Amino acid sequence: MPYVNKFIATANKQKAYEILMKTGFSMREAQRLIDKGRLICGGSVVSEKNAILCGDIFLIDYEAEPKGLKPIFECESFAVFDKPSGVLSHPNGRHCEYSLNDEIYTLFGRDASVAHRLDFETSGVIVVGKDRNSTTKLKKIFENREVSKSYVAMVQGKIEREFTIDAKMDLANNYDDVKMRMQICENGKNAVTKILPIRYFDDIDATLVQAIPLTGRQHQIRLHLFHVKHKILGEPLYG
Repeated sequence: MPYVNKFIATANKQKAYEILMKTGFSMREAQRLIDKGRLICGGSVVSEKNAILCGDIFLIDYEAEPKGLKPIFECESFAVFDKPSGVLSHPNGRHCEYSLNDEIYTLFGRDASVAHRLDFETSGVIVVGKDRNSTTKLKKIFENREVSKSYVAMVQGKIEREFTIDAKMDLANNYDDVKMRMQICENGKNAVTKILPIRYFDDIDATLVQAIPLTGRQHQIRLHLFHVKHKILGEPLYG
């Protein structure tokens, strides 16, 4: 398992944040780790940075277990991976067994991070900043829409001409079978996707399309295509 209990110190009436700072964390990092429930003392989670601790202290730490995925491009500031389908861009909890972070931390260290994300089911290129400064700059580029994204998908039915889907969406709350599901709703966030047909396959009544998201909502392309009755073939969540 990537998350392990790592012994860091034996405390004798010391404040929680002071223990973490003595092991090399900044005050901000110490606060973040405590807020996330990553510090353990006496078998209990430490929830306050000023808590006075006695006894053995453990940090729930991420231990990388790489599988050998290598960048397809690399320079001094960033790298680019071709993320396979079925791999998380970032760990989604303590019980996550593998994510792209296993490769990133092994190759570039703990200050490296993805600059954006791809859904678990989606394959494609993903950009990784090798240090915090590079990651911050890359994230701003993505947030400012200075990067154009394009995806290909095989969808149900025949599409003969280019069109744009403009349908607001937001998180759905009326489900219990999956962790997250989005929905089309009038009061949701603006979401726009451009669809261009590439080739129609008559034998399976499906069209290979290029999908260009003009906004960056989670599950946007798959939900938009399902909304216009051209669901992605094999997509389990919305079809």
